[in-house]
Amino acid sequence: MQKSSEKVTYLKAYPLKGYEDIQRVKADLDAGCIVIVRFTPLIKKSLDELSKSIDDIYKYVMTIGGDIARLGEDRIVITPPGVKIFRESGLKY
Repeated sequence: MQKSSEKVTYLKAYPLKGYEDIQRVKADLDAGCIVIVRFTPLIKKSLDELSKSIDDIYKYVMTIGGDIARLGEDRIVITPPGVKIFRESGLKY
């Protein structure tokens, strides 16, 4: 059971359909949410718009001190400040 003094962090997942959707990503990060973005719809629409969108999101995340990583072929996970993504280096399978 959650205590009233505990901070809740939400995880949101949604598709990135256009450049205008990055404002939603930024607002969610500002609210402290972790965001998983699927960019398949934007790949089908415009690779230039996709590149511009990802670049803008990346720069914003670095500015606020968050973290960003790729999840498979068509998703990224983006975290707000204070939440870091674990990256295991040197794994050999």
